[in-house]
Amino acid sequence: QVQVEESGGGLVQAGGSLRLSCQASVPLSSILYTGWYRQSPGKEREMVASISASGRRSYADPVKGRFAIMRDNAENSVFLEMNSLKLEDSAVYYCNTRVDHNVGYYDYWGQGTQVTVSS
Repeated sequence: QVQVEESGGGLVQAGGSLRLSCQASVPLSSILYTGWYRQSPGKEREMVASISASGRRSYADPVKGRFAIMRDNAENSVFLEMNSLKLEDSAVYYCNTRVDHNVGYYDYWGQGTQVTVSS
């Protein structure tokens, strides 16, 4: 069973920064894709940023220019750098990791980490 764990959430003032970390219990070489998603009360879960095994990055329009997703092979982790945070960025942030099992792939989710932006 693949474990995915997020960390780094917390309370921050508007305009501040946070860095989220996602670590899976498999080597990065087995990971096809890692995505950060978020969900706030009453809203559907939405993709925030993603990075493929080849390093291709994708961002949701509301976070472009403020968030950056990056992969650290040495730490076997994917990070989400969040800058210029806004009140509307408050949500539970989830990491989704797509793992290649040779016979196919499967998506694994972490438990989520809360990000709260205050005024």
